[in-house]
Amino acid sequence: MSSRHVSRSYRDDSGRQVQAARTARTGYTLAHAGRSFRLGPVTFWIAVGSFVVMAGWSLATGTYFAFHDDVLKRLIARQAEQQFAYEDRIAELRSQVDRTASRQLLDQEQFEQKLDQILRRQATLESRATTLTGVPDPTPTGSIRRQRPAPLSELPAEQPIKPSPINDTVIFAVPPDREARLESRVPPPSVVRTAAIPSTKPSLAGIEGTIARLQASLDRVEARQTAALNSLEENYDTKAKRMRGVLADLGVNPGKAPPPAATGGPFVPVRLPANAGTFERQLFRIQVARTQIDRLTHTLGTVPVRKPIAGEIDLTSSFGVRSDPFGRGPAMHSGLDFRSAHGDPVRATANGRVVSAGWNGGYGKMVEIDHGNDITTRYGHMSDIEVKVGQTVRVGQTIGRVGSTGRSTGPHLHYETRIDGDAVDPQKFLRAGLRLGSAL
Repeated sequence: MSSRHVSRSYRDDSGRQVQAARTARTGYTLAHAGRSFRLGPVTFWIAVGSFVVMAGWSLATGTYFAFHDDVLKRLIARQAEQQFAYEDRIAELRSQVDRTASRQLLDQEQFEQKLDQILRRQATLESRATTLTGVPDPTPTGSIRRQRPAPLSELPAEQPIKPSPINDTVIFAVPPDREARLESRVPPPSVVRTAAIPSTKPSLAGIEGTIARLQASLDRVEARQTAALNSLEENYDTKAKRMRGVLADLGVNPGKAPPPAATGGPFVPVRLPANAGTFERQLFRIQVARTQIDRLTHTLGTVPVRKPIAGEIDLTSSFGVRSDPFGRGPAMHSGLDFRSAHGDPVRATANGRVVSAGWNGGYGKMVEIDHGNDITTRYGHMSDIEVKVGQTVRVGQTIGRVGSTGRSTGPHLHYETRIDGDAVDPQKFLRAGLRLGSAL
């Protein structure tokens, strides 16, 4: 056991007091079992510090051994938790990479599908364009095929003159067109979508923008093709209605017209495929309408609706009761008289076969042509005949020359139209020619 002993002196003697203070400053005295040890301040504090260090080390060592397992468990658990979190993060990153790769693969597949659809649609539109190019346009101007006119140097020196309908508006007035207007056709949804798209579109970038621009371009092409088909169908329908109306007014049955010459072949019925689309169905309707137009055109080719003399018409006598030119009183005039110069060509007003060619009493030199459907035409007072009996003639073909043979007062052409052998007013047929116009 240690204790501190300090020698102090309370005497008044100053020398003794100084000795006591020096003794107090110079160290510590430890006493145990009657023995005392004197330590200096440095040695004392070193001993105290060592004791404190040893005590702290002992306490730390004891605590470590006491809680060694718990500390290890906590460290292992924390390390495992960090490892699991790291693995979860890696798994999440892998799933994100997989999702990104799957999305990119899906986008690529969708892009390839869209591109394949665009290519198929483009091929379809190109095929349709080729088909449309082969469809003739019934209108004079033409909306599908445009042909460059031949230079003047390439034109033949002499071209046959095709007779046109009589254009004397004083005598032959064009009757009003009585055909009803065609029903309006509703364009397909693609055309409606194209028309609804505004002209100012926001600029699109990237692959989606490129695909959108390609789709818009194909929509415009399809819209133009649809418009061309609608125009063709309307023109064919309008022309067919006009022809059928004219033939009905004239009492001509298209089914009784003779078939075209030099034609034939096995009968193969036309059937529209079950899976045909809108374009194919409309094209089929156009082809059927064109077939009807061809049949009606062939029928009209045998109907005398054209004028027999080219150029302006100078009508000197109409059909019906008139004063006899030779002063023998009222008489029935069975045709029309067209004034013309001597030797001008007389042309057939329809296709047919010559049944008479020669002198025929008051007609003078006359040609009679049978056009079928019980319709015949007569051309009288000619100075010359250029056809023979039994000969087939075409529209506009020269059959003779204007003269003044027979019962005539001057050069002119006497023209008759007969049905079942009875004379009818030729103006009825000539007005029909005016009504048909460019359909001839």
